[in-house]
Amino acid sequence: MTDSLAGGFLPFGHEPYFDFTQPDVADLQRAAFRQVREKYVGQTFPLYIGGQRIEGGETFGIRNPADTRETVWHFPKATPEQLEDAIAAAKTAFEDWRFSDPLQRATIFKRAGELLRARRMEFNAVMTLENGKNWPEADGEVAESVDHFEVFARETLRWAAGKPVYPMPDEHVTTVYEPIGVVACISPWNFPSAIPLGMALGAIAAGNTVIWKPASETPLSSLLMVELLYQAGLPRGVIQFLTGTDDVLGDPLVDHKDIRMVAFTGSREIGCRIFERAARVQPGQKWLKRVMAEMGGKDPTVVCADADLEAAALGIVQSTFGYAGQKCSACSRVIAEESIYDSLLEMVTKLASEVKVGLPEDNAPLGPVISAGSAERIMKYVESGKKTARLVLGGERADVGKREGGYVQPTIFADVDSTNPLFQEEIFGPVLAFSRARDWRHAIELANDSDYGLTAAFYSRDPHKLAEARRLMQVGNLYLNRKCTGALSGTHAFGGYGMSGTNAKVGGPDYLFWFLQTKTIAQRY
Repeated sequence: MTDSLAGGFLPFGHEPYFDFTQPDVADLQRAAFRQVREKYVGQTFPLYIGGQRIEGGETFGIRNPADTRETVWHFPKATPEQLEDAIAAAKTAFEDWRFSDPLQRATIFKRAGELLRARRMEFNAVMTLENGKNWPEADGEVAESVDHFEVFARETLRWAAGKPVYPMPDEHVTTVYEPIGVVACISPWNFPSAIPLGMALGAIAAGNTVIWKPASETPLSSLLMVELLYQAGLPRGVIQFLTGTDDVLGDPLVDHKDIRMVAFTGSREIGCRIFERAARVQPGQKWLKRVMAEMGGKDPTVVCADADLEAAALGIVQSTFGYAGQKCSACSRVIAEESIYDSLLEMVTKLASEVKVGLPEDNAPLGPVISAGSAERIMKYVESGKKTARLVLGGERADVGKREGGYVQPTIFADVDSTNPLFQEEIFGPVLAFSRARDWRHAIELANDSDYGLTAAFYSRDPHKLAEARRLMQVGNLYLNRKCTGALSGTHAFGGYGMSGTNAKVGGPDYLFWFLQTKTIAQRY
């Protein structure tokens, strides 16, 4: 019944995705949207501090990206006093949780995974209304969250076992790992369940406590996950849930002397700011803060002359235009050998032209970007690109009737020079740059010509070229003959090089080490 490597659990398997092409499955998802609208729309949700629901005070509204005239729900703006209360509560809870039984932690995670399986379509619908993902994109993220619960249950027990050391004849020596304290988890809007959950589970699996600060655009997707953990048996003081503005939950949270570590996913600008501020030792601070940061990407797909062009074209379109390019792992650069450049460009353009823009609640292939401000920023890149490269598809805002939102057409530029901002800067939208390479080695050089190093795809049938790509491409996640998005927890440990971040590799075998400190204990016989 059990698997000793899994610490007593059944063998691991990734959570399967729902098949929305099946009419009965699609009907269930539509029903979930109706239920979510009846249950949640118009509500004001709480903070959680010291295990208590905290309601009242000033609030802010969450707008539906598919139609920004609709405010779906409201959340509180935490005050400076509430931030202090939350950190104090997390410190207090740490003194008990740090000594909790690892099997207890793992059991809570397993139970939470079972609870989430039963509510996946509800969580899908909430996410779509908050950040504009269509059904498969939302479901993929919620399924990843189920995987996180399963993976971290196993990792909790694996790290609790310690590590063997080389023996001595007259001493008993052990190496053990201990939790570090209060961890601030600051998360983005594009993966509002899986990303904060991965960071928080890493912290609490190691025995730490958490200040969970979700993105202001997507707080309900996070709150439901926190409440799920409470329902599964997590002591309520282990996670403090705070929403609000950056003047309270930005620098003051990062700077606080009692925050031991900051786990962050978001923009390069904010990640660098956190890294710099966390390096300062505040009055009364007794440690050097750790920072774990994932800060985006400018992810290339290299296509060699001998590649399967149909497979490459499909992978490029899926990874570029899935969730409107709003993934740090999304393909945003195609670098193709000269001899197949035009053919590949034609194939990708044809497939991309078939990607229809519409409402995510109706499961359109391409929905809005997160906000009007994001759409305006993306269009500035597009307008500049029209002057510096060859526009072959899109290049305009998309019309979805009477809805108001950040809808942008699938856009492709060709003949993009490596110095062009289209090639170098993270746009975070449905915009793709095509660049020519003299040969496959030149293509690898161009792929590495970036401050970022998160994901990349490399297409070739030649074993030698594939081996050289493994050796030379400077990214944290390299995918050979497949698209560069779609990492699975526990299998594709995720995190990048350079300005993509600190390479912490969530979902991987070393992730918990970021949240632990090492103790060597020697006892003389």
